[in-house]
Amino acid sequence: MPFATASDNVRLYFEEAGSGTPILFIHEFAADYASWEHQVRYFSRGYRCIVYSARGYTPSDVPEKPDAYSYKHFYTDAIAVLDHLKIEAAHLVGLSMGAYSALQVGINAPKRARSLTFAGAGSGFEADRLKAFRDTCMAHATEMERGGSDEVAKLTGTSPGRIPFLVKDPRGFKDFYDALAKHDAQGSANTQRGFQGARPPISEFKDAMNKLKVPTLIIVGDEDDGCIAPSLFMKQHIAPSGLAMFPKTGHVLNQEEPALFNETVGKFLQLADAGRWPDRDPRSIRV
Repeated sequence: MPFATASDNVRLYFEEAGSGTPILFIHEFAADYASWEHQVRYFSRGYRCIVYSARGYTPSDVPEKPDAYSYKHFYTDAIAVLDHLKIEAAHLVGLSMGAYSALQVGINAPKRARSLTFAGAGSGFEADRLKAFRDTCMAHATEMERGGSDEVAKLTGTSPGRIPFLVKDPRGFKDFYDALAKHDAQGSANTQRGFQGARPPISEFKDAMNKLKVPTLIIVGDEDDGCIAPSLFMKQHIAPSGLAMFPKTGHVLNQEEPALFNETVGKFLQLADAGRWPDRDPRSIRV
């Protein structure tokens, strides 16, 4: 099995398909490397597609201690995969937790990103909801340890942002839920504590986003309530960014609306590679 190795010797399982300009897909909390299958089948016809499971998600290693799951570990793990494959820069496509990691790569190592796609990013963004969000993450971590993988699926798979997927595509949702129910419970609990419940909100990176010059696409579902405000915030503060909102769509954008997701990201990548995704023209900004 192919593995990249992180700076703290955690092994990260990855797969790749296709050839050409590389795309690195970074999954969300309730997913793993296999959740990008719709995208790999589509984009590998013209790109080199790389997917990997984050630390805590088998077949990658599952560190025992929560302090091995900080947001810094997660974004440097993405860079470790690129380093292992000797890729200088790739298009980074992230969903939710993966979008947060992609943002951190863009801020801290912008030369490693040809472009950035943030889908369903920013849960816990609102200042008045942040404490409750973090408290929920910590409580869920304890419940996941007690209840095992079934509890991971129950707590995460039926959260409000995933209900539109269930309503729209029950068969696709079942595949998503069944895969989630196989996650390592300890890895999920540690990710809740170390990453989800401890990472700074996106709002704390406003100054860094104002300086970001990497072509950026932001995607959000109009029924993913917790991610709409942070998506607008990123649009306002990342000059070379565009915002797409999918109608009647929740959090699991790439699986809930795979064709629309692939088309939207595909057009963006073409324009980014052609140098046709510039900063917003100041004349278009209302003052």
